[in-house]
Amino acid sequence: MNIARILLSIVFVCCMIWLWYPYFSQPTDAINSEDEIIATPDYTAIALKQTAYDEQGNISHKVAAAKMELYQQLGFTFFEQPIFTIYGDQQVWQVKAKEATLYENDQLIFEGDVVAKNLTHNGMIEDINAENINVDIEKMTMYSKQPVTLTGPNLKITGKGLKADLKAEIVELTNHTRTIYYDQ
Repeated sequence: MNIARILLSIVFVCCMIWLWYPYFSQPTDAINSEDEIIATPDYTAIALKQTAYDEQGNISHKVAAAKMELYQQLGFTFFEQPIFTIYGDQQVWQVKAKEATLYENDQLIFEGDVVAKNLTHNGMIEDINAENINVDIEKMTMYSKQPVTLTGPNLKITGKGLKADLKAEIVELTNHTRTIYYDQ
């Protein structure tokens, strides 16, 4: 009886090896690369420069980026090293970051060393620094829930959270931490 069990075990192991052999013989690189690729861009641009206009023919915003990838089915555009210049009625802001994502509803999310610079002279706030800033291009608003630093000609304000209305020229910190005034 022991010989019958041994033969049956050998036959079972051989069948299992034969059935599972195709799975074990696949290259692992092919399996890993399929898992890593979520989607491929529909369109890619290198050294992008673009100008957008509103209905009246005025410049709405300008975009420059080292690389841009459009994912049309997913509904967003990804930018590497973007520089967006947003033109309002009274103020012009330039926002730079390591990367940004633009969604179809004109929501723009900047991430990584974000600097928003007020290009209008004599503004109380010259720079806004944060790790993450969301911009609504159509409404001309900025907001963030991250720590933020505002700098001006004679002041430095730190806090957490930002709400800014670029049309009304209002910048508000959600949680104010510290303000430093400098003598001229």
